[in-house]
Amino acid sequence: MNGISGLSYLAVLCAGIACMLLIDRRFRLFFWRAPVAASLVTLAGTAFLLLWDAAGIASGIFLRGDPAHVSGIVLAPELPLEEPVFLVFLVLCTMVLYTGIERVLRIRHRRAAHTQSTQTGTDA
Repeated sequence: MNGISGLSYLAVLCAGIACMLLIDRRFRLFFWRAPVAASLVTLAGTAFLLLWDAAGIASGIFLRGDPAHVSGIVLAPELPLEEPVFLVFLVLCTMVLYTGIERVLRIRHRRAAHTQSTQTGTDA
């Protein structure tokens, strides 16, 4: 293990998760909108991606990578501790982005419908 630099990647991943959760909290997009559903989606997505990793590791496609910036803790052959943390970040980032885009599109659709009803003289 390389001391602090050995934990730098894990620290950056945890900081990224914290930032995604702050964005989520601010706009109530995922966990703060539906915590049970968000937990299930996060667990299912992470489990699927871990199975994908296991298949890649078993076939020799996925390898552990540069040990200079990782903790050195290995959960399974070629599966460092940082991998499941990264996968949680990936799922969380994807869902915050998806729900954010969904909200923006819904707002734009409502505004367009309101503008159209105003121009035609009908009130929706």
